[in-house]
Amino acid sequence: MRVIAGSARSLRLETPEGMDTRPTTDRIKETLFNMIQFELPDCRFLDIFSGSGGIGIEALSRGAKEAVFIENNKNALACIEKNLTHTKFAEKSKVMKQDAFVALQSLEVAKNKEPFDVVFMDPPYNMELERKVLEYFTVSSLVTEDTLIIFEAALDTDISYLDELGYDLKKQKIYKTNQHIFVKRSKR
Repeated sequence: MRVIAGSARSLRLETPEGMDTRPTTDRIKETLFNMIQFELPDCRFLDIFSGSGGIGIEALSRGAKEAVFIENNKNALACIEKNLTHTKFAEKSKVMKQDAFVALQSLEVAKNKEPFDVVFMDPPYNMELERKVLEYFTVSSLVTEDTLIIFEAALDTDISYLDELGYDLKKQKIYKTNQHIFVKRSKR
């Protein structure tokens, strides 16, 4: 796995060993970032269920002004920290070593908080964690109607609840084994 483009282009990234994480392949990452390239300059980027940190690091490499990484797996956290040091993005980053919902609550009460411009999450598949995060965001000040929220999910993931929760489906990109879903809070 490597950084695809930007200031850290071609730098190799470490990934956690074992089956606890699923690093996004370079091809899928390149497709994803080609679709959101105009959202990235000077954005605040939130990477939930970060794994190796590859998605947030790619955002930083392509011009995000800061990235927050949320991960609670010890091996993945070690990779994120090594990758941030290797790419020289540690100063633009905050790594939260917590459960996703505890970390979101901590961010909610932080001083000088601004909403995030882009949120990416890659939770374990088929546990409905993406739905729980979206439910949290319906009343959260961490996102606005302008925040682009992207989540990676299994192909068979039911997203019929989006409208009910107050989200507009902006785009859905289907790959061979998974998909990316792009949503924003409805402006109702």
